[in-house]
Amino acid sequence: MDVLTERSSRVVSLAKLHRASVRRTEGIFLAEGANAVDAALSTERARQLLVRDDDADRHRDLTERAEAAGLPVHRLTARAADKLSETTTAPGIFAVSALVTTSLHHLDLSGAGFVVVAVEPREPGNVGTLIRCADAMGAAAVLLLGDAVDPHNGKCVRASAGSVFHVPIAVDKDVDGALDRVRAAGLATLATTMSGEVDLPAAEELLAAPHAWLFGNEAHGLPDAVVAAADHRVSIPIHGRAESLNLAAASAICLYASATAQH
Repeated sequence: MDVLTERSSRVVSLAKLHRASVRRTEGIFLAEGANAVDAALSTERARQLLVRDDDADRHRDLTERAEAAGLPVHRLTARAADKLSETTTAPGIFAVSALVTTSLHHLDLSGAGFVVVAVEPREPGNVGTLIRCADAMGAAAVLLLGDAVDPHNGKCVRASAGSVFHVPIAVDKDVDGALDRVRAAGLATLATTMSGEVDLPAAEELLAAPHAWLFGNEAHGLPDAVVAAADHRVSIPIHGRAESLNLAAASAICLYASATAQH
């Protein structure tokens, strides 16, 4: 088997997938690391695998699964792996995968227990953690609205630990229109705020019914209009001296409460 170098046309072409515009045009992205590659194979979204030559034995189970599914498997030099990687130390295995996102119009949210809505989130690590929490707690979908980070961003995919492949993810630039569709599906909208009229420990009845958690931008929170239009505003009580919680921490607490109320 030929070993691809950093100058290989295939490697040069795939390295361009670090740019969101190229991912959208090509309809594919790079999933990096064993967790993500495993999930890409399990959900049949993988199109090809690339493995660093020195790590071929360590990842043999993944490459054998790919070969059994009829997928191409290519070996890489260390420099080629570094060129494809967005981490300081390349994990040594990559899957070229079909994009995971869909349109909200293609999601049937009727009958959903709860969904996760992030309005204009910008930090890919936080969004990846949000998707991972949503997957772990059994959310029906994750919606990324407005000017949001691309969930195929390498840092986002890694932070999700493969969950981008497991939970439906919809993106929509139209915040108000998307929230109207969420309400039309019968889900109550719960805005997370610092001073809501409902404290999370007292929200069990709300959480037992179908609902959508609304989380805001890391720096600015939810837009005032979105908070005002929400069915309820829910706060997480803070008993210590921290001023607030970031998106990842707040989502973990809220989604655990939802999962507990519904299971």
